[in-house]
Amino acid sequence: MRLAAIHTYPVKGCHRLEHDDARVEPWGLAGDRRWMVVDADGVGVTQREATDLVRLRAVPRGDGLVLTAAGHPDLDVAEPAGDAATPVRVFRSRLPVDAVPAGDCADRWLTTLLDRPVRLVHLRHPARHMAPGGRDHDSGDQVSFADEYPLLLAGAASLDALNDWLAEAGEEPVPMARFRPNLVVAGAPAWAEDGWAGRPVRIGAALFRAAGPCDRCVVTTTDQETGVRGHEPLRTLARHRNIGRKLLFGLHMVPEGPGAVKVGDPVTVED
Repeated sequence: MRLAAIHTYPVKGCHRLEHDDARVEPWGLAGDRRWMVVDADGVGVTQREATDLVRLRAVPRGDGLVLTAAGHPDLDVAEPAGDAATPVRVFRSRLPVDAVPAGDCADRWLTTLLDRPVRLVHLRHPARHMAPGGRDHDSGDQVSFADEYPLLLAGAASLDALNDWLAEAGEEPVPMARFRPNLVVAGAPAWAEDGWAGRPVRIGAALFRAAGPCDRCVVTTTDQETGVRGHEPLRTLARHRNIGRKLLFGLHMVPEGPGAVKVGDPVTVED
């Protein structure tokens, strides 16, 4: 098995970035989901309710980001300075964490893009936003603005199997981008990752703990290039991958320590 692709999403919900290599931190890949768009109540805005987030491309630069979107001028956003933190929530039901506002310029730019009043915030110090004890293989007190776990891994052969089911149903195939993984593994049999939960997974010199399968939501039905939403692949996952009343695709991962990964690294599942 080998690592076939690496992706990060600097702003939660934004278009993916592709990498040849990435640094592994306790809360995930460096630069992944450390920024988030929030509403007037300080609750994260995601593709679940704002499909126009697929248009947002956020490219790291030095101490900040460049925000780009077709039809909008590029915007340089510096990493906020000072200690003017504000409590925000990844979801309304989650614990609040302190984040630093990016400023009026970013807020106006994103409000225009998404056609709703929003703000941009930066997570300077990753912190727990889920109550302790609610997850298998809990990584501790630190996580980014990710939904649940620091990283998501997906298997290329599992996508091939899903697309075979879609073809049998007369549906178009879907790309891996629909599932927004951080790491894509090639060379494993379809659904092999189901059996990795709770086991150490070594990718190159970096060690992870496989935390368990990922329950998929409506975001997977959103074309990640256009924002157009349909019904697949959730309907097909419901027929073939409804396990414990969850529609499963992909595997949550927790770093066991700092390190680095690069495309082509060998992937080994340990006992």
